[in-house]
Amino acid sequence: MMPLIAQYRPDRVVAWRGTEAVTQAQFLAAVRALSQTLPSAAAAVNLCEDRYCFMLAFAALCLRGQTNLLPSSTAVQVIEDIVASQPGSYILSDRELAHAPCPVIIVDGRQSAPPAQTALEVSADHVAAVAYTSGSTGQPQAHAKSWRTLVETARLAATRFSVGAAVPNIVATVPAQHMYGLETTVMMPLVSGSAASCSRPFFPRDLADALSAIPAPRLLITTPVHLRACLSSGITLPPLQMIISATAPMSPELAAKIEQRFGADLREIYGCTEAGSMAVRHTCDSEIWELHPGMRFVEAAGKVSVLAAHLPLAIELDDHIEVLTSNRFRLLGRGNDLLKVAGKRASLQALNRALLAIPGVEDGAVFVPDAGSQQESRPAALVVAPQLTEAEILKQLSASVDPVLLPRPLLRVERLPRDAVGKLPRAALLAALERADA
Repeated sequence: MMPLIAQYRPDRVVAWRGTEAVTQAQFLAAVRALSQTLPSAAAAVNLCEDRYCFMLAFAALCLRGQTNLLPSSTAVQVIEDIVASQPGSYILSDRELAHAPCPVIIVDGRQSAPPAQTALEVSADHVAAVAYTSGSTGQPQAHAKSWRTLVETARLAATRFSVGAAVPNIVATVPAQHMYGLETTVMMPLVSGSAASCSRPFFPRDLADALSAIPAPRLLITTPVHLRACLSSGITLPPLQMIISATAPMSPELAAKIEQRFGADLREIYGCTEAGSMAVRHTCDSEIWELHPGMRFVEAAGKVSVLAAHLPLAIELDDHIEVLTSNRFRLLGRGNDLLKVAGKRASLQALNRALLAIPGVEDGAVFVPDAGSQQESRPAALVVAPQLTEAEILKQLSASVDPVLLPRPLLRVERLPRDAVGKLPRAALLAALERADA
């Protein structure tokens, strides 16, 4: 058995509902009460968007011995497919938790914490969650996560960010259903003593308001897409202890602009749904990634796998990785990143970086429409650039890209079909290309 909250301290804040603090004692009282009202089942689809409601439902399901099903999308078909694959499962959302037990007890008109209690426990081997991949490289895949694996992964990440010492308050633009959001905004508060805001701001102004609502020190959990939007908006953010980004590698140039603009160190996380977070880098200082303590790579038959005591087995990575030392590596490309056209080689990552560096390009994606081999497959591109023509974009791109590797077609669109963490599911990307080319 493992505690639901590590190093339980009744008065320590675990979440913020606006400016209202929820202590660990209040949270555990609410978890215990909610768990007793849940229907008998093996699993539930946790769709809560309010981060506190998600945390409450997540913990109550685990305490009840049930599994959280975490879809990568809230699309109706996606949810229906998950429910169909898990007979007897049910759905929990903010609506279902609207009348959940209040974590605050009012005594004579004054707010009070419930009586102190020992930390609740969860079986270490309990399948706490089944996370689904985004489908950015194909069909979404399900990956089961034990309570032990989630706790240890969050503990390693918290150690790398020195969260245990600083105990920051967290605001995130990413959903809790994504592995990145689950580890940093749900599990990390339960493991390290940090506290998460219930909000999930989208626009820069909303992000600034959410950060202003909680006290310092503040930790921002976000993505390159959101950070680019904040830069272009000219928004001023409250003082930050650190910014953490994931879901796509960031260029050193963009990282430097972010650190200078917002006055905080930027750290990037490398990870995947299968293994969780694995490594961190300070992008402004180096392109080299450092594995979390206790994790290591093994190479065989041209593939790299990651091993760790908290992972049930070795996990083969789809990325192209150059192992430098026992704990340092260079990321050469994501998945099917490398392509070859007319004898010329390039990476999609490099092509996307060149596209996004063009002044006037607000967003864009270079990709290979052909679902087969990327050998001899010419890339295409969708670009958000209201003030530029397609010919102007191609002309500027040709200054840094070989002519045979220039994306054809390159089409302007109003927006890209990004999901909640900024990724581009392949099916949505192909559909957007077809619409733009019609």
